[in-house]
Amino acid sequence: MQFILQQKALLLLPILFPIVAGGALLFLKSMEERKKRQRYAAICVTANAVFVLAVLYWGTNETFVLYEFNEKLSLKFHVDGLSMVFGTMVSILWVITTFYAFEYMKHEGRERQFFSFFMITFGVVTGIAFSENMLTLYLFYEFLTLSTLPLVMHGDNDKTRHSGRIYLIYMMAGASLAFIGLVFLAIYGTSMDFVMGGILDTALAKEDESMLHVVYLLAFFGFGVKAAIFPFYHWLPTASVAPTPVTALLHAVAVVKAGIFAIVRLTYYNFGTAFLQGTWVQNVILTVTALTIVFGSAAALRTPHIKRRYGYSTISNLSYILFGIALMTPSGLGAGLLHMIYHGVLKITLFFCAGAILYQSHREYEYEVEGFGKKMPVVFFAMTVVSMGMAGIPPFAGFHSKWALATAAVETGNYFSYIGIGALVISALLTTLYLFALVVRAYFPSKREYPPDYDKKASDPNWLMKSPLLVLSVISIIMGVYPKPFIEFLNYVAQGML
Repeated sequence: MQFILQQKALLLLPILFPIVAGGALLFLKSMEERKKRQRYAAICVTANAVFVLAVLYWGTNETFVLYEFNEKLSLKFHVDGLSMVFGTMVSILWVITTFYAFEYMKHEGRERQFFSFFMITFGVVTGIAFSENMLTLYLFYEFLTLSTLPLVMHGDNDKTRHSGRIYLIYMMAGASLAFIGLVFLAIYGTSMDFVMGGILDTALAKEDESMLHVVYLLAFFGFGVKAAIFPFYHWLPTASVAPTPVTALLHAVAVVKAGIFAIVRLTYYNFGTAFLQGTWVQNVILTVTALTIVFGSAAALRTPHIKRRYGYSTISNLSYILFGIALMTPSGLGAGLLHMIYHGVLKITLFFCAGAILYQSHREYEYEVEGFGKKMPVVFFAMTVVSMGMAGIPPFAGFHSKWALATAAVETGNYFSYIGIGALVISALLTTLYLFALVVRAYFPSKREYPPDYDKKASDPNWLMKSPLLVLSVISIIMGVYPKPFIEFLNYVAQGML
């Protein structure tokens, strides 16, 4: 009995370890030296990634109850198939981002503060992945806003302070809407635990069905703030003023995917698709996600700033995932989760490429990279490879997820799903235009004359920044060429078999 309890308590290790290690970094005077600080961060982040993966794939299936307020409200931790998807993606990409940040953060300053909150956020996101009920998830969801705010405001200037205010306002507003859902789930649910198919008390829910549909929609938009759903997207491109490792994590891994993760739990594990499918609520979110897909792609095309362009691209691609979730079928959820993984790998690579260009040449705009392809071969090789994936060119990764989304939408026979398919097609065209505009400029410069020193500083960065680009490019190619294991695993998760 004691051994089982100890096993279950190990669920807390990958949550608490980086939080404690990150907090300690703020106060350890011995960590003022860069090499010691980097060694400390590398060991802590890598070790925690191992802890996360060990718990996910070799740990206990039991639930650990940390604290019980009453029979419905408690802080619980448990891992299931969805935890595996989110936790694995986060752990692998966090380690890669750490090594990229070692070099990039040299010119940003305040490195000790950065790596401190960077590690704390790792623990908080793991807490979201391991949450067993909505109360626990909501608690860590709020902590995520607080732990990432110092990262968004890292520059400590007027721009970053303004960005931080915008970020905080949006996150707090979203959390308030999500809290409404939490309250009603406590009243109308048989429990607060995550159960595939939902937890609503059928008799109680039937009496107030219309009201609960409105509550679900409010909670969807509440969690959707972090997923940058239209019209609550403004915080995301504004946050592009943060250092590139931060924007990469915010836009590809931590914050936005936490919003996606929460919506999956809300839809499939709390309210249940049987309660929502075929209702006006489903039609509303299918329409809004389709609108966001097109809006994000169109905004990206007209934005010359590279990081902001990728930010708007994220807005669009997050709603690809939400569209799959909104189909409310196992195939729709599986397709959405597939795109979540593919987008995480592809988009973080694009942000790393943008960061490398900024770090090496201080260029930030599309029209400033003329002819850089030969000067920065590794950076633009990686950018080209992942751009093909993002555009959905077969056999690269993005093709499989977009095809799966369209197929799942056709299977529903819902008219609003067909609107989403149209949005996917339009977005695919716009995505190709806004991504390859940079690649074409880099490899095929115009004949205009530029100052002699225009591209003087343009060159590939050192191995700390190049290695992540090459590793992620290879991963994206492998995922595209061998998609079957990912698709099969995610279909098991979507069907509640894991």
